[in-house]
Amino acid sequence: MSEKYLVTGGAGYVGSVVAQHLLEAGHTVTVLDNLSTGFREGVPAGAAFIEGDIRDAGRWLDASYDAVLHFAAFSQVGESVVDPEKYWRNNVGGTMDLLTAMRDAGVRRLVFSSTAATYGEPVGTPITETDPTAPTSPYGASKLAVDHMISGEAAAHGLAAVSLRYFNVAGAYGNCGERHDPESHLIPLVLQVAQGRREAISVYGDDYPTPDGTCVRDYIHVADLAEAHLLAVAAAQPGEHLICNLGNGNGFSVREVIETVRKVTGHPVPEIAAPRRGGDPAVLVASAQTAVDRLGWRPSRADLAGIIADAWRFARHIAREELADLPHHPEES
Repeated sequence: MSEKYLVTGGAGYVGSVVAQHLLEAGHTVTVLDNLSTGFREGVPAGAAFIEGDIRDAGRWLDASYDAVLHFAAFSQVGESVVDPEKYWRNNVGGTMDLLTAMRDAGVRRLVFSSTAATYGEPVGTPITETDPTAPTSPYGASKLAVDHMISGEAAAHGLAAVSLRYFNVAGAYGNCGERHDPESHLIPLVLQVAQGRREAISVYGDDYPTPDGTCVRDYIHVADLAEAHLLAVAAAQPGEHLICNLGNGNGFSVREVIETVRKVTGHPVPEIAAPRRGGDPAVLVASAQTAVDRLGWRPSRADLAGIIADAWRFARHIAREELADLPHHPEES
């Protein structure tokens, strides 16, 4: 059955891929994005686009929408430490305004883009949804605050809601991939080295209690992630706030990522040894059993080489676009 969805932050990385999947499933999609971190060209063809802020969602949201998928958040951990008010204002205040607009319009289903950063330092591996939440940054704290807010909305007003806590999202889908400024995620950073856009990749610590001494992270393909959102919309139940981790359930080390980039791209990737960063756990791996049991979700693109190959295709696509945008100076005759 075709439904109508509002996708906030749908010009960004994950939001744009989810919007594309919704369109391919036959749904009607409107993207709401202020383009502060997203890209207009990232909005999929076939989606309506509103350039605006979630704090003003009440101007556009009405009873014709069946659900909201909410991705409109700032997500840079380091930035949140030096500018926490930006994160409280947008991530928390903006979501409160969005929830009010949804209640006023009678839109009673929500899928929220949450994060593994809500857990902070893990107490064990793999991480489950019942593990303690103790975020170590204002970014993680803002997402946890929204999760609490959504739980209250579900209990008091019957909202049907699912929060999906992502681990390390990677890869690309069509012409949608990672484009952060500044870039802080490992795979696109290593690919920049392979492209010659960065001299070397810094390896922060090689003495962790892991097989090769470097940190281990759970990487999930963005298309697998998008499929979980479609399942979550269908699974949302009135008055319930379901929280699900999304990950592959196994991890890859920093060195494994670097070596896989070398193999996939055929380019050298110089490394620079650097001290450990404060707050970097040795291992972050998800248990996605709740998503399997409640959503019927199973990731099908767990191969690291495949994830990196898709990200590499997107990185080269963006490089070609940037080259095409350079001024052309014809040779003098």
